[in-house]
Amino acid sequence: MTVLLLVVPVGAGPANATAAAAPATGAHVYLLRGVLNIFSLGLDDIAVKLERQGIPVTIANFISWSSLADDAAAEYRSGKVRTIILVGHSSGATALPDMVAKLGRLGVPVKLAIGLDSVFRTKLAGHAERYINFYVASGVGEPVTRTRDFRGELENVDVQAVPGVGHLSIDKNQVMQQKVINAIDAAVRHPTAASEAQTPQQRQVSAARQSPGAAAARN
Repeated sequence: MTVLLLVVPVGAGPANATAAAAPATGAHVYLLRGVLNIFSLGLDDIAVKLERQGIPVTIANFISWSSLADDAAAEYRSGKVRTIILVGHSSGATALPDMVAKLGRLGVPVKLAIGLDSVFRTKLAGHAERYINFYVASGVGEPVTRTRDFRGELENVDVQAVPGVGHLSIDKNQVMQQKVINAIDAAVRHPTAASEAQTPQQRQVSAARQSPGAAAARN
């Protein structure tokens, strides 16, 4: 019998023991797998590495993106989570813009979103301080485009020159995993002083005041 695990809060085993002993970061990373949970197992490796650093992680199938957005918004509004980070592979990467947009409608900013080879061309709306789309231009991967409703920095990065990288291996490739972890560490360990000082409600007001023109000027 095959059981498909849709939502897995990573927390069992040695990795969780390390996380429990680590200082609270105020961050939570949501990782979205692709189809059938069998083609994105490199996200599990990333999750374990993050948990060893004391960063809480939830792994889910991409079909759960909407309910995960609700969970993330509730955690943010409660003050338990200050930094929301999203990572998706394949169909999980395709779902990321929808999750960012829903969080935006809920008044919740995303600190960082990382897509790994989205299989469809997608458009960004909502608020993500930084959105990195790693894709393989010579394969099925697609760049992401921004709408006028998107506030934040968008980076489309073609990684076809990275040895051994393809659609089914991009999440498992050690070079790519390190790129993802480095970006997450930068977001978690070096937040702006203003962001650290603000309450969730204050940050929502600040995000609402950011103009699309100012965001575009940074890109």
